[in-house]
Amino acid sequence: MISLVCAMPVPVMAQSSQPADGPDLVLSTTYPSQVVALGETVNISLKISTKTVPQVVWLDMKQIPEGWTATFRGAGKIIRAVYVEPDNQASVSLKLEPPTDATSVTYEFVVLARGENSEAELPLELTVQEKLPPKLAFDVDLPTLKGNPSSTFRYSATLKNEGDEDLTVNLLADVPAGFTVTFKSGAQEVTSLPVEANQSKRLSIEARPYVELPAGDYPIVVRAQGNSAEAVLSLTATVTGEPDVSVTAPDGRLSGRAYAGEETPFKVIVRNTGSAPARAVEMSATEPTGWSVEFEPTEIEEIPAGQQVEVTAKIRPADKALAGDYMVTVRARPEGSASASADLRITVLTSTLWGVVGVALIAVAVGVVALAVLRFGRR
Repeated sequence: MISLVCAMPVPVMAQSSQPADGPDLVLSTTYPSQVVALGETVNISLKISTKTVPQVVWLDMKQIPEGWTATFRGAGKIIRAVYVEPDNQASVSLKLEPPTDATSVTYEFVVLARGENSEAELPLELTVQEKLPPKLAFDVDLPTLKGNPSSTFRYSATLKNEGDEDLTVNLLADVPAGFTVTFKSGAQEVTSLPVEANQSKRLSIEARPYVELPAGDYPIVVRAQGNSAEAVLSLTATVTGEPDVSVTAPDGRLSGRAYAGEETPFKVIVRNTGSAPARAVEMSATEPTGWSVEFEPTEIEEIPAGQQVEVTAKIRPADKALAGDYMVTVRARPEGSASASADLRITVLTSTLWGVVGVALIAVAVGVVALAVLRFGRR
């Protein structure tokens, strides 16, 4: 990896022995001073141009440190000269190979270009330094996240390549039973990604339970491996659990009988089959017009996971309710969780008192008729 020393990529022009109105031959490169790793071969792009006539420009090294090898290449071939037309740049690659005994110092070079009537020189500088070994590092914004068993735990992490060479990094995860983990770079799901030397990449690490898990802390270990480097990230998914309530009857039959205008008690069961206690469970009902429903208790303080509580629903049909079947919806709503409901079918009966009164009235009527027949029948 070639690090740049220049503050700005401003091409450097070679000096030429031409009049002040401008050089006939121009030799330039964008990055004339570079920092390279010990033992690294460097390729430098050269630009050559002329303002006068088409000409052949010969290339050579006017200055090169001992032991270094310089090669000019064009179109994939080794070259010694390049043909240049006016106002049309020619591109050449200069390959500089260090000797095996090169040390961590700054080396100076001078490239020479000779045209028909002029010459141009271009000074170059390579600073050789020890190359940093491959090294990866992980940072995470929040290593511990909380959620219920249906949550997706999303961790935002930064993967850093602190070495001097580009790496392709493989991503792995050790997860507890019941979890799956995926890695995302942006919106793309990945299992590996390239990270340039001394650069970093943002990652989203998503852990998702795929079975109902009890409340607790679940460790997740993420590994990033590239070349001989490895970074390890320890995460924790804290499953808090959630209640899951249901409403039913002690015998499973959600039906009963009641008399119009009379209060009748019905037993209902509120059951919590979730993984966390159901707290402050409020009881309510939706009943026909003119009816009343009261609960005892009106609120259940807590139902532990896997437990149930019996509640009495006092149902009073309207005074003038006709005989027949009616629906009363009973609801149980835990604090901070979804409610549950069940429909009770209530069969309304007319009161026996009114039956007795009816029979008495009929008997009186029959008696009156009988007396009348006896009295007027004799006449």
